[in-house]
Amino acid sequence: MASRPIPFFSRRCRLDADLHLPGGAVPAGGHPLVIASSGYQGLKVIHPERFARALTPLGYAVMAFDYRGFGASEGERGRLAPQDWVEDLRAAVDRASCSDGVDPRRIGLLGWGMGGGVVVAEASEDPRVRAVAAVNAIGDGERSTRAMHDEASWAALLERVEADRCGRATTGRSEITSPWDIVRLDLDASTDGYVGEELYRAPGFGSGVSLESAELLLRFRPERAVHLLAGRPLLVVHGTDNRLHRPEEARALYQAAAEPKELVMLEGAGHTEWMFDDHPVFRDLVARLDGFFRAALATPATAA
Repeated sequence: MASRPIPFFSRRCRLDADLHLPGGAVPAGGHPLVIASSGYQGLKVIHPERFARALTPLGYAVMAFDYRGFGASEGERGRLAPQDWVEDLRAAVDRASCSDGVDPRRIGLLGWGMGGGVVVAEASEDPRVRAVAAVNAIGDGERSTRAMHDEASWAALLERVEADRCGRATTGRSEITSPWDIVRLDLDASTDGYVGEELYRAPGFGSGVSLESAELLLRFRPERAVHLLAGRPLLVVHGTDNRLHRPEEARALYQAAAEPKELVMLEGAGHTEWMFDDHPVFRDLVARLDGFFRAALATPATAA
């Protein structure tokens, strides 16, 4: 796998990105491209690069990037807003479309977790995207977040969000809190353990986020836009034992989508404890993604 930096700009912020390419000669017209989008607190060096290691040997170019405010990208630290991420992803499509070695007529999006909702929202308004795969995704930010909380913690979060709204209007600043006050990892033991043992190895992972971010997450509802993909294939993949983003998220997203669409439930899999390069569940996912993107991106789009 050959890699090269391809930084790009989104809303005047310079974002850090890499383009990973298969070895050997570039085919006529360029490689089909998959842009991998991280989830909550995600960084390009975690799952996007994992997908790049798996997909580039199969002939795909893979773009991995950090959203604004994360990693080496510019932007306000502590702001974790899926609405911003949709804009960043569109800018990533812009940048990738003019990159050597890439076929701009064969672009697919792959989103993980919250990023699964982001890829749906971006592609719903971007006809350049030929296919979308959403893995362990959210369809409704409020529903998904509510399911992570008990009664007391949910009430406390809503109270803090309400107070912060007034504070922002008065001072122009939002309170920074632990990301796990919003996303309750402690109620999903397998995900909590994986995050603590694996993801905190990435510099900057687990940094504080603003309560404004929580409000924006609660307002994020990509399943309301997924029907706009009509005619372009959607693959929804979800672990049956996912206790962070519940299986209901996948089923609701799939139900709201138009054809062509496919729903795959990974039996016995949770949210992220199987995300290792050589894990059988991950290898099965990669095979499914390859079959999906290979069919969807087999030939360039026909000009209108």
